[in-house]
Amino acid sequence: MPAAARPSVASRLRPEPCRQGLRVLGKIKRQQRWALDLAPQPVALPVCPLCGREIPPAEQDAHHFVPKSKGGRETQLLHRICHRQIHALLSENELARQFNTPQALLAHPDVLKFVAWVQRKPPDFFEKSRKSAQRRRA
Repeated sequence: MPAAARPSVASRLRPEPCRQGLRVLGKIKRQQRWALDLAPQPVALPVCPLCGREIPPAEQDAHHFVPKSKGGRETQLLHRICHRQIHALLSENELARQFNTPQALLAHPDVLKFVAWVQRKPPDFFEKSRKSAQRRRA
């Protein structure tokens, strides 16, 4: 190993605090500490504004409360199942005019019934959504 790449003796024998004062860690313990320092820290998961459950990364969908086709720009993360159920129940015109906030969506009786059902499921639960009977006829 070239001399420039080799750490100095002082940096290799860096004292670490312990109950008895300072002590020098061996090579293996030092590597274990460095691995712990580099380990990914747990990240707080976003919470779905409809059902109130945490959204795992695989189930995150960005929802435009005002559809893009109607001039909406802001998005918010929802569970994939919640997002699909909104679009199965409501048209883009209804979303743009009446149901453009999470509170307004929760006022819709079919959405409220769905949320009561899905809140009992685990956060990574997914099931295919069917369009409502009204949307299928239209």
